[in-house]
Amino acid sequence: MSDTPLQSLQDDVQRLLGRCLLRLQHYERALKAIVAHHAVSGSTEPLVADRDARIADTARKTLGLLVGELLGSGIVTNGTESPAEPTPASTGTTLSFRLGILLNLSDTEFAQLTSDLKDLVVLRNTLVHHFIEQHDLGTLDGCHDARNALVDAQTRIDHHLRQLNEWGNDLGRLQQQAAEYFRSDEFRNFIVNGIYPDGTVYWPDAGIVRALKQAAGVLAVEGWVSVEEAAAWIAQHYPDQLPGAYGCRSWRHVLHEARIFEIRYFETDGPRSAWYRERRSH
Repeated sequence: MSDTPLQSLQDDVQRLLGRCLLRLQHYERALKAIVAHHAVSGSTEPLVADRDARIADTARKTLGLLVGELLGSGIVTNGTESPAEPTPASTGTTLSFRLGILLNLSDTEFAQLTSDLKDLVVLRNTLVHHFIEQHDLGTLDGCHDARNALVDAQTRIDHHLRQLNEWGNDLGRLQQQAAEYFRSDEFRNFIVNGIYPDGTVYWPDAGIVRALKQAAGVLAVEGWVSVEEAAAWIAQHYPDQLPGAYGCRSWRHVLHEARIFEIRYFETDGPRSAWYRERRSH
């Protein structure tokens, strides 16, 4: 027995609704990947924990929350400060950084995209929760209206999918560039030694400062360390840690620039010599 016109239309509506919902699931999966990977932050500790935490966090979020996060951190208006440059931690003494990929839009473009994405969230919620309420699938006219609505919905969803795929491709290319940067001597110099690409130094976590602290732990006499002995110890254990690499003329210059050490001059069986210790907190 052949299907009636109504049954045929109902089957068509079901296929279209299923297709829309599948496309929306593809969209959510792709959006979660972008939100989880468009930025990376960390310190001298491994980055894997931060990446895994972001993936786990995005996995629990709804489409609305994901869109909100993307608009808040991955897509911004022109003039928003980019996180692409490494930035030091504001507290503590461990060097940290954040590298991010931003899509900068004009105010008009950003407003339009925000509106479009919010409409997509509404469309998703309508299809999932309210579609049958809005269309009488027991009549030919109701099925015709439902099919037309779903054809329009699929067109809108496909547009957003293409847009998201373009962002994903751009993200992949930029991640490859970032991976190359992570392997560079410039990045290693920043992470290991606290030296920015422009040559300025983040002294609280500079490699040479850590070496001076270690030397103090080994050589201190009543809390004070001979600068000459510390320099010799560092030359033996960390030969790459040299004042010139940090733009300094001498070890005393390093101690002065670091601003966390005290310098005193003592006479010990000969001419006066420089000694140092960490400043004591008050």
